[in-house]
Amino acid sequence: METEAGYIRPNIRRLWQSDQATMVDFFQRMDLQTRRLRFGAPVSDEYLKSYVESLMSTDTVAFGAFPDQTLHGIAELRVVKDRWPRTAEIALLVEPEWQELGIGGALFDRAITAAQNRNIKSIHMLCLKENKRMQHLAQKHDAVLHFDAGEAEAALTPPWPTPLSLFYETFAYTRRYLQLMLHSREIWPDRGLQVPSLGKNTT
Repeated sequence: METEAGYIRPNIRRLWQSDQATMVDFFQRMDLQTRRLRFGAPVSDEYLKSYVESLMSTDTVAFGAFPDQTLHGIAELRVVKDRWPRTAEIALLVEPEWQELGIGGALFDRAITAAQNRNIKSIHMLCLKENKRMQHLAQKHDAVLHFDAGEAEAALTPPWPTPLSLFYETFAYTRRYLQLMLHSREIWPDRGLQVPSLGKNTT
C-alpha cells in the first residue's frame, strides 16, 4: 500500500455490471452497525443482493475504490427521474477499517465530477444524524446541511462542466480499458495486442 501524508492511493474506477458480485460481497462484509449507518437500518444479506441488482439496472453511476486490488469503498450517483433542473442523489460507504485514509474524499470527488459532466444542477445526500463522518465530508465540499428528526440532508451544487472535468472522467475510464487490454495480452500473448506500460494508477 502506498501512502503519502497519511493517505493512500485509492485507485478508483467506475463499476459495471460485471462487478455486481464484487459489490454484493463488499456490502455483505459490513457489520450491522455499518449497514445501519449506510441504509438507515441493519439490512439483511438478501436485501443487499437485491439492492445491488437494482442499482446496476437504474440510471446510476457507481465508483469503487481498490487501494489493494480489493473493493473497499463505493460511491453512487443516482439521477432522480422526472425532476428539472436535473437532480441526483449521492450515497457513499467506505469499509470501516479503511476510513480516515482519504478514500471517502476521493470517491466523493469522483461522484461530483460525474454529476458535473452530466449537467446535474443539484446533489442531495441523506444520512443518519449520528453519521458525523458523512456530514463532515459533505461540508468539505461546501454542502449545506439540514437536520430533521434523526436524519441529516446535505445539498450542494456541482460546478459547470469544463474541458478538465471531461478529460478527468474520460481519462480514468480509458485507463481502466487499457489495463483490461494489458491483462488480456498477458493471458493471450499470441493475440498481438499492442498496449503500452501504464505504470501505477494514480487516480
